[in-house]
This record gives sequence, C-alpha cells and structure tokens, in this order.
Amino acid sequence: MQVSVAHHPPNTAVLTLRGSLDIDTAPALKANLSRLVERPAPHIVVDLSGLDFCDSMGVGVLVTAHGRAMEKGGWVRLAAASGFLSRLLETLGLTGYLSLHDDVETAIKS
Repeated sequence: MQVSVAHHPPNTAVLTLRGSLDIDTAPALKANLSRLVERPAPHIVVDLSGLDFCDSMGVGVLVTAHGRAMEKGGWVRLAAASGFLSRLLETLGLTGYLSLHDDVETAIKS
C-alpha cells in the first residue's frame, strides 16, 4: 500500500491510499494517522479511491483514528469508498460513526 499526505486549507490533511489495506499494511496507515491525529482539532480526509482491498484490520485503524480525532475536537472523514467497502461499513454498523463522502472535495467542505 502507498500512502501520501497533502495539506489543504483550512487545517485539513488529505491522506491518499493506493493498493491493499490489510494486516500487513495497516501498521503503516496507523503510523500516518497517529501522527496526524496528534495535532490540535485534527481534520483528516482519507481518500480511498485508489484502495483495491480493505480487511478488518484496516477498518479498525480508521475507526480508532476517528475516535482519537474526536477526542481532540476533530474528525476523520472517508472519501470515495468502493461499493464493497461502503457495504462493509454499513454491515458493520459504522456508517453512522464514520462519515462517508463521494469525493475528497465534498468531504473537506462538509
């Protein structure tokens, strides 16, 4: 999995993922998100448009990061999730907890 970070005003980081998010690559995502959620009132959009696969470890990292961001007065929003990932999050009952958006622009502006 490839991870890149870009910063957008006002105070929003966009984390773009490419490849597979699974037990082997989840630690890299966790490290990147942990660094970003330590900022005051972190605003993070995770662009999932390039993600080919996501397992429960990946979902767990996203949920944990969102919880930590909320504790600091911020949020983690997901953008451009595949149909599979959207259905998985819905099945797990996480769509009311994690904010899903069609694209990065919409996630930033929400």
